[in-house]
Amino acid sequence: MAYSEEILRRARERLEQARRARERENEAHRLAAYERYPRLAEIDRELRHTMTQLMATALRTGEDPAEAVARIRDKNLALQQERDWILEAGDFEEGWLDESPICEKCGGSGYVGAQMCSCLHELCRQEQKLALTSLLGSGKETFDSFRLDVYPDAFDPELGTSPRRLMQSNLRLCKKYAQSFTPAAGNLLFSGGTGLGKTFLSACIARQVTDRGYSVVYDTAIRLFSDFEAEKFGADNEENRGRTRKYSECDLLIIDDLGTEMTTQFTVSVLYTVINTRMMENRATIISTNLADSELERRYNPQIASRIIGTYRLIQFAGDDIRRQ
Repeated sequence: MAYSEEILRRARERLEQARRARERENEAHRLAAYERYPRLAEIDRELRHTMTQLMATALRTGEDPAEAVARIRDKNLALQQERDWILEAGDFEEGWLDESPICEKCGGSGYVGAQMCSCLHELCRQEQKLALTSLLGSGKETFDSFRLDVYPDAFDPELGTSPRRLMQSNLRLCKKYAQSFTPAAGNLLFSGGTGLGKTFLSACIARQVTDRGYSVVYDTAIRLFSDFEAEKFGADNEENRGRTRKYSECDLLIIDDLGTEMTTQFTVSVLYTVINTRMMENRATIISTNLADSELERRYNPQIASRIIGTYRLIQFAGDDIRRQ
């Protein structure tokens, strides 16, 4: 599950803050215990240095190492027993001086070998939810809050059903897509006029897929093309370098409002690259647009249109503009 560099950076910062806070807490516990019982400080100091000192003595005098190890073991056991007695007499909480790390699996590094630890993965998931809330605004985009009553219930001969029944079917499909999502879940094309719920349902999918621990990038087409322009034509700085990697590496990419951008040869090239790369790597993409099939081909090119129309599942939206209602 590949998270964007920004999400990963913020998650790592939070983990580092938590690690430092735990170290400060452990230090405060240690100082409080030492102040009440100075003998604890002496015992800890002896436990740290006894092994090194006695082994050095054994090697220097030619003594049998096994005897030195046995003596060290007996002395350390006695020190540890005395330490436990003091802590028990002092009525300290269990584990008061254990100096446990923020995460037992990774020790607070965020990684177990080359694999991301579950602690860092959870922080990435939280940061991604915050990013989605910041982008989408209200935070109320859930399947349960999707209102079918705003769609006409009258039969539409062009649809072969009513807009409400059509949207009821779309709602079921989107819920199933989100609940069973994997990066190979397939691509969706949300198509229909303005104000019919395309952005709302794509946001519902984004939130649920994020909750399930997958990496999601949700952006408008305008913002996506702007990022590619900044990386290619902007200043060569850390902010611009690699800013588009998230569009190819995330588990789910949602491009909202395709067709609202100013179409140029550059944006057509970028769109082809994004769509084709994700298809080749079998990563899921959702595109929402007001453009009909014929407009997609005219505005972009036959190669892009054929990839979208031929490999994306069409989800047709119909009804009256909800915003005006």
